[in-house]
Order: sequence, then C-alpha cells, then structure tokens
Amino acid sequence: MNLIAAVDKNWGIGYQNRLLVRIPADMKSFQEMTRGKVVVMGRRTLESLPNGLPLDGRENLVLTANPDYRVRHALLAYSVEEALQTLEQYRSEDIYVIGGESIYREFLPYCQTAHITKINQTYDADAFFPNLDELPEWKITADSEEQTYFDLEYYFLRYEKEIR
Repeated sequence: MNLIAAVDKNWGIGYQNRLLVRIPADMKSFQEMTRGKVVVMGRRTLESLPNGLPLDGRENLVLTANPDYRVRHALLAYSVEEALQTLEQYRSEDIYVIGGESIYREFLPYCQTAHITKINQTYDADAFFPNLDELPEWKITADSEEQTYFDLEYYFLRYEKEIR
C-alpha cells in the first residue's frame, strides 16, 4: 500500500480541514498517480474534496465511525480492520491512503511506500503526517530536483519502508 501527501517542513498537512497550499504540479502528480486506483480516506477528508464528493476515476474507500453515514459512489468501512478486509480484493500497489491525519497514522504500519511532496515552508497546521525522517524503517529512495511554484520550493520524495 501507498501513502501520498504534501507536507510542510514540520510535516503539517492541513489546517481547519483544508490543505495548507495548492501547488498545481503536486495536484497533477496526485491525479496521475491515483487515477484508476483505490484511494482510502477518512470522512472529513472526503467532505473537504470539491463538493464533498468522491474522486472521479478512482475507487473511493471512506472510513467513518458513524454507522448511519452514507455517500454515493464510494465504499464505506467503519474500522481499520473492515477497511483492510475490503482492500484485500485489490493489488497492494494500487492502493493509496490520502488522509487525513488519523487515517495516515492508522494505515502507516500496512504501507510500504510513501509519496511525499515536501514543501520548504512552514504553515499554521492542525493536522500532521507522521514524520518519516524520525522513523528508522523509512528511507528516501527517490527525490526530484528542486521544484518551484512562485516563491515556494518543494521536492517530490519517495520513501520506502525497509523490510526487517
């Protein structure tokens, strides 16, 4: 399984259920990587998407603790265990965990690869991605040249978990 996120210097990912910044090349990379794949997200992440609707061209799996929650054109799971059972029917490399904070933390142990857009900036954030640089089993296996968007510098990084 994969994780995919854009993070700031402090591994911040969001503020008040919104992305910290929108970088067109990052959005394009996200779309290219996840199109035709399975995306796993929490209810609040789904509700933060345009019109609160599932992403087109992808199988959407939404985790929620609310058994009465309904959303069209998405699979629902009410626990990590139920989500993992549902995901068994898909190839692991075709699954992308897309947030939010608690979903990233809950699925981190099941993931092998993390696609991180690392933004060389610090923002006010109230949601964070686990700091992979502090986790010894995670190593950077690919990185891009410095990218820029106006005055922002960022990098596309791929982290992979070492199997011990």
